Amino acid sequence: MIMTDTLQSRKQAVQEEDSRPLLIKIVPVTGQHHRWLYLGNGPAAQDAYLLHQHNITSALNTAVNLQLGNLALPDSTWLRRTQIGLIDGAGNTVSHLLSAVLALDGLLGQASPGKVSYPPHRAANVLVHCRGGRSRSVAVLALYLYFTQSERFPTPQAALAFLRELRGLDETYPCEPLMTLIRQVAELPVKSWFGRIAAS
Repeated sequence: MIMTDTLQSRKQAVQEEDSRPLLIKIVPVTGQHHRWLYLGNGPAAQDAYLLHQHNITSALNTAVNLQLGNLALPDSTWLRRTQIGLIDGAGNTVSHLLSAVLALDGLLGQASPGKVSYPPHRAANVLVHCRGGRSRSVAVLALYLYFTQSERFPTPQAALAFLRELRGLDETYPCEPLMTLIRQVAELPVKSWFGRIAAS
């Protein structure tokens, strides 16, 4: 009975937290120190005024269970959304998690051409989020930090420890299936693929 009450209290606390915007400033982008990476949740990714306040103009949604629409910021810039829908548990593949990390790298290096048919956009800070900002987005950010800032984060575990401390997470996040994939992706010979565009 006590265990059930504890689990119920934890579930309720998570639900309450998930109902409020969460936005955490992480690190400057490699080679673009005027731009920062942020970690957040679903409500933050839908809050135009909060995103504008933090100069966030692009977002990577890593949640398969969170479909978000177009969002205009107060300065008439449109938030550029990219989505690689990961499952919060078993069911993802190494390729899928790697694609999310590569999508983040691509988003940071993507141009903002002023074509008439494109929504107004400018390159600024980037939000990485899922529904709650605990597991999928943390997994993607940890690998990205490991691949692009290895002097500061020589292992994925070092990046995870940094993110857990900022986010206030224990070692149960990311979930175990994602932890297994993090280890597998980290072993791939792909480190040279990252940061070239962002650094140019």
